[in-house]
Amino acid sequence: MASATSIKLDDGLKGRVQHLAQARRRTAHWIMREAIAQYVEREEKREAFKQDALRAWTDYQQSGLHLSKTL
Repeated sequence: MASATSIKLDDGLKGRVQHLAQARRRTAHWIMREAIAQYVEREEKREAFKQDALRAWTDYQQSGLHLSKTL
């Protein structure tokens, strides 16, 4: 299910989105949804990586054990 959300864009960014939408033969709505979806996915992965690193650091501080990987 989808719900409506509004967003305010300055004229310059709005024009850039519209120009890109025309070039891609998509709607500005599609471009914005795609951009937000990609941003959220990337940031979720970045946050998961950060949390993994913090857990590994905590484990190392408690145990003194670590894993080194050489290529």
